[in-house]
Amino acid sequence: MSDEIKKQETAEPRVGVYICHCGGNISDHVDVKKVAEAVKDIPGVEVSHTDMFMCSDPGQELIQKDIKEGSINRVVVASCAPSLHELTFRGAISRADMNPYLYEHANIREQDSWVHHGDPATSKAVTLVAAAIAKARGLKPLEAIRVDAANHATIIGGGIAGLRAAVDLAASGIEVALIEKTPFLGGNASKLDRVFPTSEKAGDLIAYLADTVMKSPLITIYPCSEITGFEGYIGNFTLTVSKKPPADAVPGDIREKYFHPFAGYYPGQTPTEASEESLTTGVIIFATGFELYEPSRGEFGYGDNEEVITLRQLIRDMADSPQDSGTLRINNRTVRRVAMIHCVGSRQIPGIHEADEDDYLNEYCSRTCCTATLQAALEIRDRYPDTQVLDFYRDIRTYGHNQEDYYDRASEKNVLFFRYEPDESPVITRESGEYPLTVRVRDKLTFNEEIEVGVDLVVLATGMQAAPITSLVEMMKLPVGSDKFLQEVHPKLRPVEMANGGIFLAGTSQAPMDINEVCNAAQAAAAKTVALLGKGYVELDPFVAAVETDKCKGSGKCIEECPEKAITMNGNLAEVNPALCTGCGMCVAVCPENAIDVQGWSLQEYEDMVDAIVKF
Repeated sequence: MSDEIKKQETAEPRVGVYICHCGGNISDHVDVKKVAEAVKDIPGVEVSHTDMFMCSDPGQELIQKDIKEGSINRVVVASCAPSLHELTFRGAISRADMNPYLYEHANIREQDSWVHHGDPATSKAVTLVAAAIAKARGLKPLEAIRVDAANHATIIGGGIAGLRAAVDLAASGIEVALIEKTPFLGGNASKLDRVFPTSEKAGDLIAYLADTVMKSPLITIYPCSEITGFEGYIGNFTLTVSKKPPADAVPGDIREKYFHPFAGYYPGQTPTEASEESLTTGVIIFATGFELYEPSRGEFGYGDNEEVITLRQLIRDMADSPQDSGTLRINNRTVRRVAMIHCVGSRQIPGIHEADEDDYLNEYCSRTCCTATLQAALEIRDRYPDTQVLDFYRDIRTYGHNQEDYYDRASEKNVLFFRYEPDESPVITRESGEYPLTVRVRDKLTFNEEIEVGVDLVVLATGMQAAPITSLVEMMKLPVGSDKFLQEVHPKLRPVEMANGGIFLAGTSQAPMDINEVCNAAQAAAAKTVALLGKGYVELDPFVAAVETDKCKGSGKCIEECPEKAITMNGNLAEVNPALCTGCGMCVAVCPENAIDVQGWSLQEYEDMVDAIVKF
């Protein structure tokens, strides 16, 4: 940065204000031109503009033009939530060779136009922008905090996502620790026979990735292991890995083979005794996967009738069933007619479905169940043409590329479809007639006609649930969505990043996905990791606590209050580790000497904002 630019940044504040229409999200309720007019005469404001989309290239170029012409040395953007586009505008400011932290954001969408209408919305927008201007005038140039980063990544979970990410990271020269709590690699994918849409053997896919992982000198596998300790920060995490012997999980007679159907890939020697190991790692990737919903006893007859099974059980049984009889046989019983029921444990509705012991319902769609059910139905019709298939569904959601073909092909193969409403789900009863079970339901495709049909087998298509990783969530303070899956920063702008710096998501730890999506997410997480660690250091935002040494009397209250243990005593003075500090401000509140403040969010800046709010 040139001396001229530095001189400009430290000169009298000249604020540029940029107000976004947000394509109508804001301007439908906020008179943005009126807001721009109202704030243009506030002391320190040099320009006041509006634009349809400030985050677009033309919007960013408008800011850059005013910076390069020397009109402004502070920027205020009034638009949507800063979590969406704060990085966008900082990047634009940086490209104009101005310090990116001389910028303040006013949220006039989520905090205003989405909750107010008419004049109140416009008035509140003026107040929010005025407060942002007041803060911007007091901003000082800040520099990003640079910390060394270990060229190492830890992946938690040895399923398809973990294996895919490990392969890509090793190919980029990054050392990898692959932590898997079981003796096997492959995760839930190993419980499948074939995968859609290619009908490849799941075992072949797992074996290919696992073989590659096993051959890489950069990848260390930790089977039968879990993370039990965590500290540090992005680029320099310290993890405690606890290893446990597998007991009888790996019988000696199967160790000679690498892949074992419906168990997974056995990577070799597992721990013979409990032990702990410390790892220093730069990035953590969560590939902890999912677990399938377990129907409650009596739900669609599950647990009360041995002829009611889950889709996973069917897949396992079909893999062992002979194909030369023309009729499917399960547990040595001939299945002449099978009923398949969708949305078991997914799209649950309060007041209709029964909540679990925590009063929780899976209200989301598991996305992959419909296609998986149709694939199984097609396999039955292709391999066992004498077995009839009845499909009971709420909605068919074959959302993926070419997956609608499964529905079309199932219809052509004479799979019969019946549509039910959630408050009139199929009822399963045991009968003494020709078929052991009877399915009763009102079919919406035939104008609520009540259908009663005998079947030999009922298959429940159960949905995905978040894996139970509560200990890791609490240990690392991870954000979790209302669906209990790990929460990304933004589904479009930062889809595999967590709010915790240096922690990424891969696969179904984040949401229900099919194997294609899982691999895509894993590769995205690997790419983000390579970009982050490739320089040997990482840059962190400078919004951290800073001590005024001439005021500090060494009371130590800031140390007691700091939740991140980022403050220590150096002699009689408090000292902040900026890499650990999250800028929460708790230390500021307890310092009796007012000797500590958060850069970019000082108490004086808060006071200036409050004064502006009172005035406007």
